[in-house]
Amino acid sequence: MYFIPQPMKVEYKDSGEEQKSFVLSYRSYLVLDPSCGEKLTGQAGLVQKALEEKLGFGLALTRGEGRRGDVILEQCPQMEREEYHLTVDEGNVRICGGEAGVWYGCQTLLQMVEQCGAVLPFAVIEDRPDIPNRGFYHDVTRGRVPKLSFLKKMADRMAYYKMNQLQLYIEHTFLFRDFSEIWRDDTPLTAAEILELDHYCAERGIELVPSLSCFGHLYKVLSSRGYSHLCELEGAQEMPFSLRGRMHHHTINVTDPESLSFIKGKIKEFMPLFTSRQFNICADETFDLGKGKSAAAAAEKGVDRIYIDFVKALCEFLVENGRRPMFWGDIICGFPEMIKELPKETICLNWGYAKYQREDETRWLSDAGAVQYSCPGACGWNQFVYLIENSYENICRMCSYAAKYHSIGVLNTDWGDFLHVNHPELGIVGMIYGAAFSWNGKIPAFEEINRQISRLEFGDEKEQFVGIAASAAGESAFAWETAIRFKELGAVPEFTEDHKAYIAEHLGEMEDVDGKNRRLSEISRKLYGCIVHMEAGKAKLVKPYLVAVDAIRLFNELGKVVTSRNYGLSYEQQPDAWQLAEELENWLYHYKEIYRRVSKESELSRIQELIVWYGDYLRAEEGKG
Repeated sequence: MYFIPQPMKVEYKDSGEEQKSFVLSYRSYLVLDPSCGEKLTGQAGLVQKALEEKLGFGLALTRGEGRRGDVILEQCPQMEREEYHLTVDEGNVRICGGEAGVWYGCQTLLQMVEQCGAVLPFAVIEDRPDIPNRGFYHDVTRGRVPKLSFLKKMADRMAYYKMNQLQLYIEHTFLFRDFSEIWRDDTPLTAAEILELDHYCAERGIELVPSLSCFGHLYKVLSSRGYSHLCELEGAQEMPFSLRGRMHHHTINVTDPESLSFIKGKIKEFMPLFTSRQFNICADETFDLGKGKSAAAAAEKGVDRIYIDFVKALCEFLVENGRRPMFWGDIICGFPEMIKELPKETICLNWGYAKYQREDETRWLSDAGAVQYSCPGACGWNQFVYLIENSYENICRMCSYAAKYHSIGVLNTDWGDFLHVNHPELGIVGMIYGAAFSWNGKIPAFEEINRQISRLEFGDEKEQFVGIAASAAGESAFAWETAIRFKELGAVPEFTEDHKAYIAEHLGEMEDVDGKNRRLSEISRKLYGCIVHMEAGKAKLVKPYLVAVDAIRLFNELGKVVTSRNYGLSYEQQPDAWQLAEELENWLYHYKEIYRRVSKESELSRIQELIVWYGDYLRAEEGKG
C-alpha cells in the first residue's frame, strides 16, 4: 500500500499467510471523542463527505464513545500538534493525535480507503512531520489568474498530502479599491474571493499567507500614469510592452518617501483579508536598484544599504501591525550579515531552482543567523509540460538542506514567467514532491515516487502515468520562451541583443528534432493508453497533458520553419508552413477551452496574439511576419 507522504512507521498485523482486515460498514459511525474541539468537529464533516465519495456510502457522524466497527477520532494533549497514531484492528479504526495530527491521520485513512476500499488491513501507523511548515507558492500574476474553484481544489489536494501553507504571488492582480489603474485591464482576484478562500483553507488546516510584491517586479504599477514617477528608471513607462521587459525592470525608487507610503497603503488594504499573522513582501530581483534615481544614494551608502533600509522599514511596519514578515532571500545572500538588522521575527525565503541546486546560500544564511524557509521549485515556468525530473532533483536537495540547516519551513514554488502557459493542474506532481519530502526526509527513488503518485493521484492501476508524462520534458526543440523571444526581436531595442544571444544559444536544441517529434507521438499514444487503467473521474487530466505534448511537437515544427528561414538550418522533413499554421490555430481552440476551465480570462489574449502572429508568419512568403 502507498502513502504520500510516507509515514515514519507503518506496521501491518498478519496472521500467518492471511492478512487480517477490518471492514468499514455502512452501519459504521465516524465518532468524535469528547476531547475533539470545534475545528476537528468541522473537519470530521469533511472526512465524512470524502469517505462517502470513495466508498459509495456514508458513515454517520456523532460525538461520544465509539463502539465496535466505528472510526474514532481522539485529540490527545500529550502528543505533538502534528503527530498522530492510526490503528486498524478487529474492533475499530482509531486515530489519536494533536489537533492537526488527527486531521493528518484522517488523510492517511483516506489514502488507505483509496486503495483498499472498505476492507482495511490491520495496521499500526505512527507519524509526525520532519519540518513544521510545508507550503506551496502559486503565481497568480504573470499570465493566469485562477478561478476560485481551482484554488479551492488546490487547497483540497494540499490537505490530502498534509501541507499546511499556501501563498499566492500577486503584483497587480488584486482588485485594490484605490489603485484601479493597475488592475483595470485584467481579471483580478477580489476581496470577497480572498476572504472565502482564506476560510476554505483554514477549514482544511492550511494557512493562507498573504504575498504581495513590494519592491521589484512592479511592471503594471510603475508603468501606470499614476505611479510611474515612483519607478527607479526614468521613462520606464514609455517602454513598449515585452514579456522580457516586465520581468526585468520596474523596481520602486526607495529614495522617494512616497514609495514607502504607497507600498504601506497597499499592504494596509490587503492584509486584513487574511487570518494569517504572516506577510510576504517578496523584495526579490531588484535588478535596477541604484541604477537610476537612487544612484546617488547607492554611491554614497552602497546598494546593499539602500536595499536593507527599505526592506527593514517594511518589516518593521508589519511587526507594528502584528504580522511576521517574510521576504525572498536572493538579494540578501550577497550580504547575509545584514539580516541581523531586520526584526528578529523575519523569515528569509531562500530560493534555488537548479536541478542540482547547491547548498551554499542555505549555509550562508544559516551562518548569519537567519530564520529561513528552503524554497525549491515545481519547474513549470516557460514550459508546456513541467520538468518533472528537474523538480524531483531540486526539491530533494532543498528539502535535505532544510533539514541539515534547521530551516523552519519548505515553500515549494510554481512560477508563471512568460504568461504561465502550462496548465496549472499539471503542477500537482511537483506539489506532491514538496509535500512528501518536507514531511519525511527518507526520499523514495524517482521512479518509485512516480509510481505512487500515478496510483494515488491519478488512479492509474498500472502506475505508469507520471513516468510517461515526465518523459515529454526532454523533447522540446523550439521552446515557448524561444518563440516569444523571436517574436519580440526588435520590438524593444533594449532587449534585442539579449534575445539574439538567447536564440543563438538554443539553436542546438533543434538537433534531432524529428526524433524528438517521433518520441512525442509515442508519448501521446501511451497517454491515450493510460485512460483505460485510470479511474473515470481522474482521466479528465489526460487531455491537458495531450494538448501540452501536442504543443511541444507543433512548436518543434515551427522551429524548423523559423530556423531554416532566418538562421540557415536545414531539415530532411520540412513542414508545410500553411498546414502548420492551421494546426497551431486548431490547437489554440482546444488550449483555450482547457485554460478557461481553471483560469479567469487573465492574459489569455496575449497567448492567442502570439499564435496568431505565428500563423501570419508561417503564411508569409518570406516569413518575416
